[in-house]
Formats: sequence, C-alpha cells, structure tokens
Amino acid sequence: MFVLSGFGDEISAELDLQLDALLRMGINHLELRGVWGKNVLDFSDDEVGTIRAALTRRGMSVSAVGSPIGKVPIDAPLEPHLDDLRRILEIAHGLGTSFVRVFSFYVRPGEADQHRNEVLRRMEAMVRVAEGSDVMLLHENEKDIYGDTPERCADILRTLDSPRLRGIFDPANFVQVGVGAPFDLGWPLLGDYVVYAHIKDALLESGRVVPAGQGDGQVKKVLQALKDRGEPCFLSLEPHLVFAGASQGFSGEDMFRQAVDALRGLLTELK
Repeated sequence: MFVLSGFGDEISAELDLQLDALLRMGINHLELRGVWGKNVLDFSDDEVGTIRAALTRRGMSVSAVGSPIGKVPIDAPLEPHLDDLRRILEIAHGLGTSFVRVFSFYVRPGEADQHRNEVLRRMEAMVRVAEGSDVMLLHENEKDIYGDTPERCADILRTLDSPRLRGIFDPANFVQVGVGAPFDLGWPLLGDYVVYAHIKDALLESGRVVPAGQGDGQVKKVLQALKDRGEPCFLSLEPHLVFAGASQGFSGEDMFRQAVDALRGLLTELK
C-alpha cells in the first residue's frame, strides 16, 4: 500500500551516504533534490548516469525528482523556466521516474488573488510541456507560493484538470501558513487529486517542524485516508528537523531515523 521514500540530501550531500543511510532504515526509494551540493536541475548527463548506476547497484529507485520548477517569483521570465522544466523531464527519464515535483510561483503576501490568472497561464504552459512526455507533474503546497492553501491548490488542479498534473499533500506546509486542521480543511478539496505525500509535521503556534504525529498536521488522518483509498502511494520523508530553508532542509541520519520511526509508528495505528 505505502512505499517509503525520502529526501536523501537531508542526510548528507554525498550520494553514497544518502543511499546507504536510507537502506539502513529499510527505505529503497529516493526523492532526488540534490547531491554533491548541486541541485538536481544542474546535473549533467554523466552525473545522472552516475546516480542511476549507484541506485541500481543497491536495488534502489527514484520515487520523484524534487525539482525547483515553479519556485521562482511570479514575474520571473517564463520561457527560460520552461526550458528548465524540459531539462528536468530529461533527467526524470534518465532516472527512471515518472513523477516531478513542481510549485506554483512565489507571490507577495496578500497578492495571491491578483496573480491568479498569470499563475494558471504559467501552470498550463508547464502542463503542455509535460504532455509530450510520460511524466506527471506533482504540485506541492509550499509556503509563500500561490498554491499554499487548500483552496488555491484546489483552484489550480480543478481549473487545469489535466491527468499530467496532480497533487502532493504536505501537512506541515499547510500548518505553517496557518491552516489549523490540514486534513479536515484540505482533504475534501484535494483528496481526489493527491497521489503522493510529503511526511513532516509542524506546530501551529510556532511553525516548528516536528516528527509525524507530534504536531498539528493531522498526519495520521491523511495516512488513514490514503490507506482507505486502496491505491499504492509514496510517502516521502522530508523531516526538516535540524534546519528548514527555502530550497532544502537538513536532519542528519539520526534525526532522519527518528522521523522514519515516527511515521512507522503511525502506520501501525491505522485501521
């Protein structure tokens, strides 16, 4: 039912250390965001080949490419960004995954509604690029982008209504923008579109990220709904337990393991 994955760059910048640590935790999938201090968008073909060979030797796979596509200001030039997306699709193909994480552009506080049409125009252009491949774009609800609330995430997914665009559900990110009950408020709007989950939790009062089940993200309810649906789903750990930045976070192996144990504990409690 559930396949565990994780952002290996929260463990180490070195590929071998990422993969070996994940295997020690019983995880054989990687959500690839960066290695060697480089973002996935900057990998050469040779580096993609090196990564795939290292995965193959260990019997591991990439669950998704954790790309930065759409994580730029709404007024950034679009065409170069679409070229970046085309490169990401090539990298996804080279790594043998059909999932690519995307975002819906940074907007200034209080200005989301006035940028709606431009966001949808840009997201539609991204979907058109993906239609020429076998890749599905997965929109992540992220702080400070247009799609940071359940309502605006649903607006994107429903309006574009494309099989090439689906959703990632990140409970902690919803909490950090003030959504006090992410499952209760978000799942009725987004559940039909969610095919992938990022597993981290957060406290509503402070925004601090905590292991799954220890915050206000209603992670157990999300997991139960995914289980009840009866379809396979990746659960990708993104713990952010030491550091949470705009482009990535860090946990280290010991705290990453704490996040894995917390998730597995919740899974044992499901009906």
